[in-house]
Amino acid sequence: MAEYKIIKKDGNAKRAEFKTVHGAIQTPVFMNVGTQAAIKGAVSTEDLEQIKTQVELSNTYHLHVRPGDDLIYELGGLHKFMNWEKPILTDSGGFQVFSLAQLRRIKEEGVYFHSHVDGRKIFMGPEESMRIQSNLASTIAMGFDECPSSVADRRYVQDSVDRTTRWLARCKKEMNRLNAMERTINRNQLLFGINQGAVYEDIRIDHAKRIVELELDGYAVGGLAVGETHEEMYRILDVTVPHLPENKPVYLMGVGTPANILEAVERGVDFFDCVYPTRNGRHGHVYTNQGKLNLFNQKYAKDVRPIEEGCQCPACRRYSRAYIRHLLKAKEMLGMRLCALHNLYFYNTMMEEIREAIEQGRYHSYKEEKLYGMKGHKSGGEEA
Repeated sequence: MAEYKIIKKDGNAKRAEFKTVHGAIQTPVFMNVGTQAAIKGAVSTEDLEQIKTQVELSNTYHLHVRPGDDLIYELGGLHKFMNWEKPILTDSGGFQVFSLAQLRRIKEEGVYFHSHVDGRKIFMGPEESMRIQSNLASTIAMGFDECPSSVADRRYVQDSVDRTTRWLARCKKEMNRLNAMERTINRNQLLFGINQGAVYEDIRIDHAKRIVELELDGYAVGGLAVGETHEEMYRILDVTVPHLPENKPVYLMGVGTPANILEAVERGVDFFDCVYPTRNGRHGHVYTNQGKLNLFNQKYAKDVRPIEEGCQCPACRRYSRAYIRHLLKAKEMLGMRLCALHNLYFYNTMMEEIREAIEQGRYHSYKEEKLYGMKGHKSGGEEA
């Protein structure tokens, strides 16, 4: 079973180690998003090892639709399928199902919807989500939830959260059943529950208290970074995280920018994931300690410097801004790949710095310095 141990606290910021069947995770951690068992931008498993990735995240819904979780099970599970030995977290498919608003119907038993790939009718409920994730044999499975819109009315959000709570109890029961079966690949699969409640503080707090009673392996805060302001996100974290167990990992789903991560760590969050580094990289937007650069800008046409001086990522060790800009303009895949690698390395390195700052009891000053620099207050930056 998993073991979560806090190494150091600095205010509410936690520096911890989470031991799993696929190795120990040092937190706070940024999970690199490989939706379809691959990081977009032609990033390989070997690349992930080079850029200090600790956890890879894949998507239950997408892998169920294609190539099919039965096929991945037959081939020995997701770790063997993508040749990655370290921890993998799979989300429950809930967010994808609910983002396909025109294609679904919600019932107590689960959700009926149509595949975005071929239109075929699919049903997914708590038990189905657990079975799919068990077939994938990920390290950490997420409970099946509904992610209501941040602008949904109060009655809808309350009804949705109540159903998510009932679904989570069913997830736990099914996960226990699957982990007890001889045929299951990863019989130590962990289950995280998801807190929902949009921007209603009392619903969030009440839901946190209810899901904690299920004594799961970790807890996530979902339904943020979906349209609400950053201030609303921080307010919800301020009121919700204190009601989640301090001795379990806390995961803020789908977040976010470097600034979002820095603020959330100070509020006690351990785990993060977001498509920003790879998505921005594929569009030539790269992160530096002096702000974000757009390599499509003409001023980089003759710039022989790396993306960031001193960076040890595969892009910065060998290539200039001018060359990478040329690749992007020529629509060469290598340009997107190098930018994605740099951005993921930047995020993973920032998480190392965060862990070190907490250990040294100087997290708040580190956060303020990092934010100040990324707003372009040092030379060369364009924007935070």
